[in-house]
Amino acid sequence: MLLPEREALFNEFIHEYETVRQAEQRGSQDPAYYRSLPQRDLSGRMRLDWRIRAASYTALVRDIVRPMARLLRRPLSVLDLGAGNGWLSNRLAGAGHHLCAMDLVTNDFDGLGCFRFYETAFTPVQAEFDHLPFPDQAVDLVIFNASFHYSPDYLHTLREARRVLAPAGCMVILDTPFYHDPASGRQMVREREAHFTRQFGFPSNALHSENYLTYARLQDLGKVLHLRWRIITPYYGWRWLFRPLAARLRGRREPARFHLVEGSRVVR
Repeated sequence: MLLPEREALFNEFIHEYETVRQAEQRGSQDPAYYRSLPQRDLSGRMRLDWRIRAASYTALVRDIVRPMARLLRRPLSVLDLGAGNGWLSNRLAGAGHHLCAMDLVTNDFDGLGCFRFYETAFTPVQAEFDHLPFPDQAVDLVIFNASFHYSPDYLHTLREARRVLAPAGCMVILDTPFYHDPASGRQMVREREAHFTRQFGFPSNALHSENYLTYARLQDLGKVLHLRWRIITPYYGWRWLFRPLAARLRGRREPARFHLVEGSRVVR
């Protein structure tokens, strides 16, 4: 459901993204690998990444999904943006909710094609954040699944997510890197692009994404869009707690922090 005039814009991004993910040996041909995510990485190759995802998922279900379902007294309609291989849609669909897994990438090792490995029912859709193929106020919950930072324009992306939200709905920004100082975010981007250039021959910036959030930027976006934010920080382990202190002692840039950020409409 990509607009024809927009498809060419994403071709280079998709090619570079898949090149990197294949080099990282993402995915598997074993359905059990996908069905075990995020709690277990049966490949053993990305255990730290999936440990973070598992903690985030636990907090998402505990603090947002279950309370909202209890309040509405019915299963939720959920839009999983940046769904990747569909692990989150699989989990929430297995709990009885109605899921649409949306992404640009459709391969069958790390993209929407992995739909074939699951036994739950959810709908995979190729589309983009800024042109959601849904009517106004159609969705209870919009989740940016470790994907919000790929947006080229946060204001436009959030305005589109707000459009499809039901009046009592909310959006969640999940596992996007946060910094207090934007200079740390800019340095992170430079470091990442230099690493990709050395390893793959391209900086992996075909899509001119914003790449990170600051706490001040989040508040500014909330004011413009009349959104109230709630920040939830999952427990990722004691090492993560001491990363900012260790960075300061070593004279390094501020490390990224990861949160669940819940956004709901401000009643005026």
